[in-house]
Amino acid sequence: MKRLIGIIGALCGVVLLGACEEESPTEPPKPEPEWAYEGQWHAIPPQTGAWLAVAPDGNVYLADEDNHCVKYFTATGSFLGKWGSEGTGNGQFEFPNALAVAANGNVYVTDDGTHRVQYFTSTGSFLGKWGSGGSGEGQFSMPWGIAVAANGNVYVSEVDLDRVQYFTSTGKFLGKWGGPGTANGKFNQPAGVAVAPNGNVYVADWGNARVQFFSPKGSFLGKWGSPGTGNGEFDEPLDVAVAPYGTVFVADGANDRIQYFSAAGSFLGKWGKNGKGDGEFEEPISVHTSPDGKRAYVGDDGNVRVQYFKKRD
Repeated sequence: MKRLIGIIGALCGVVLLGACEEESPTEPPKPEPEWAYEGQWHAIPPQTGAWLAVAPDGNVYLADEDNHCVKYFTATGSFLGKWGSEGTGNGQFEFPNALAVAANGNVYVTDDGTHRVQYFTSTGSFLGKWGSGGSGEGQFSMPWGIAVAANGNVYVSEVDLDRVQYFTSTGKFLGKWGGPGTANGKFNQPAGVAVAPNGNVYVADWGNARVQFFSPKGSFLGKWGSPGTGNGEFDEPLDVAVAPYGTVFVADGANDRIQYFSAAGSFLGKWGKNGKGDGEFEEPISVHTSPDGKRAYVGDDGNVRVQYFKKRD
């Protein structure tokens, strides 16, 4: 009898266990990423460098470093035109590094080899220039990142001199800040620059593996980041962009990804990994959002292409 009861008990246990297993809830599906791959294009003719900027009308401008020109495209990559050639004359370039588009559509370009900024109409007609080689006010040594504020002021970072200078829309010197170091407000090869809707200035502090942000006149406001591969860590942060709603995007170059944050640096998300497939990167060096902030463009330098991503509703 005891043996029979034991057998019955064991069978009941198996039945109950099976019932429990059948009724256990399945794992909830993983949420879809907030940013989804939408499309890409390769520059025509062949492009070297992938530093980009998006205009108020949605067109995308690219600085073609080794071909010494600027190219521009529709929002989905149809080629519209180009301007520039190698040289030191007006409208010519010696390794253009980066570019930015003002609210009125004018295009500003940092030119490494000639140590100057040039600016143009949206279709490339030369409008003006400023700068020369040196360390004085309004002079440059490897000007890199550039951004234009809503009031027209132009911010330029300098990799060699570890500083940011800012100017009127026509190049009148207004101020500067920075210097080499790791303290607040100091830089180690500052690269990309962006201006938020409220006027604050964000700088990708490349060599210090961090992002710093400042008032429009350069007062230090905050920072985030450290070397590494974790969330909120960086390996060669090369560019920074601010969406109309204040989210900050960082091109995390050697980590082959884009990370994005709140205006004060709280980690919000990321996408990308090393590779050549859709949504994968080989050293993304620039990032920018569309005027409405619903699309993000990435200059995928190692893959010689631009990829763009859509923000899910």
